[in-house]
Amino acid sequence: MALASALPDPEPGQRDRRLSIRTNARQDELIRAAAEAANKTVSEFVLDSASSAAEQVLMDRRLFIASDEQWTALHTMLDRPAVHKPRLAVLLATNID
Repeated sequence: MALASALPDPEPGQRDRRLSIRTNARQDELIRAAAEAANKTVSEFVLDSASSAAEQVLMDRRLFIASDEQWTALHTMLDRPAVHKPRLAVLLATNID
């Protein structure tokens, strides 16, 4: 399955599908206020927000397919003891504010 972001984003005039959602008054006011603050229409704001959330959910799920040999090799690598890397430790301890 390909992610929607892998496809070219059509211009708003090219959108040919409709989603319909129900909200309560508080959600409606919150979404409208956020859309206005972002200088977007409610539709643009909801579509952008929902698309971002959907991409994140899908990116968090990964399917790994491996043969028994590959799986064993992966476990062997993961089971090795950690190796101290002094230069990496210094880099990670550096505050880059």
